[in-house]
Amino acid sequence: HRFAWLDIEDQAELVGDIEVETFPTLLVTDANGTRFMGPLTPHAQTLSRLLDSLAQPGQPAAPHLPSTHALLQTLAAAPQHWIST
Repeated sequence: HRFAWLDIEDQAELVGDIEVETFPTLLVTDANGTRFMGPLTPHAQTLSRLLDSLAQPGQPAAPHLPSTHALLQTLAAAPQHWIST
């Protein structure tokens, strides 16, 4: 697992064409595609339930949108944005 925290105002060049309308917004991806992208209440228990549900076998992933793919490529080249766990 890798985590990155981005401030869409201070780091708008990294976010690119991704539209964020509600804060906080969470993007969860894996090698198969985008697993979740949307607003999430800022409660650890809510995040934990979401991640647990995404970890269940057979959960679908949508193909990455071009904007999501571009963000992931940018983040791969910018390791300073990753948070170690």
